[in-house]
Amino acid sequence: MFKIVKKEMMTPTICRMVVEAPRLAASALPGQFLIIRADEQSERIPLTISDFDAEAGTVTIVTQKIGASTSEICSYNEGDCFADVVGPLGNPSDFVTMSDEELSGKAYVFIAGGVGTAPVYPQVKWLREKGAKVDVIIGAKTKDLIIYREEMEAVCDNLYLCTDDGSEGFHGLVTGLLEKLVTEDGKQYNQAVAIGPMIMMKFATLTCKKLNLPVIVSLNTLMVDGTGMCGACRVTVGGKVRFACVEGPEFDGWQVDFDEAMRRQRMYNTEEKEAAEHHVCRIGRGK
Repeated sequence: MFKIVKKEMMTPTICRMVVEAPRLAASALPGQFLIIRADEQSERIPLTISDFDAEAGTVTIVTQKIGASTSEICSYNEGDCFADVVGPLGNPSDFVTMSDEELSGKAYVFIAGGVGTAPVYPQVKWLREKGAKVDVIIGAKTKDLIIYREEMEAVCDNLYLCTDDGSEGFHGLVTGLLEKLVTEDGKQYNQAVAIGPMIMMKFATLTCKKLNLPVIVSLNTLMVDGTGMCGACRVTVGGKVRFACVEGPEFDGWQVDFDEAMRRQRMYNTEEKEAAEHHVCRIGRGK
């Protein structure tokens, strides 16, 4: 059993939890993910690790209520226990193999969309601790949906907020803000990282190509089983079929076939809708 030691609703639909998982916390690295099963009858849900504390023996997850299974996870409270928390899985971010000397000369820009802001946080924190320069763009539909603002301000060099409705920061899309920073404000970056909705990552990648800026994207949202057995996360990268869960979840954005990835992401919409309509909460069985 894996006890929830802290729970916070960051927005009405986005939940942050700190969970006891000592062995996982001791070996986790930025970019990796874990799989949660709320109780013995629940679906396996892959979630990118949002933070980890080896000393405290805890990992942090951020879950958005989208379907039946994510709603079930968010229904659990402090003191409740998940049946399974498995990980760390997937490959860590490429920069974890770089020396402090290499990273101290690098300038990164992270483009975070919606709940994708959560897995950006441990990457930014790691890079800053190693001496890299890191700017972060957080995009959301409106200011009330911006998450990790204070946490990100504490670990990055510059934080830029961007809202579709102009209620906070730059009025427009993250791609427009990125282009402004580079072409008008003179910002220079060695590497971009985009994590968020698939459509956002697609257009962030197109903008990075236009700016001749390498970009890494996370395809965690494609995963179902998370171990390579189901094949649901197959995606074409550089003309070759890759599995996001065992070969990713991070890939060179320039090489990803986003149109194929978005078609694959819609494959289970009907089943997810039916599951949500017939969902029965089993809260209490995981205690």
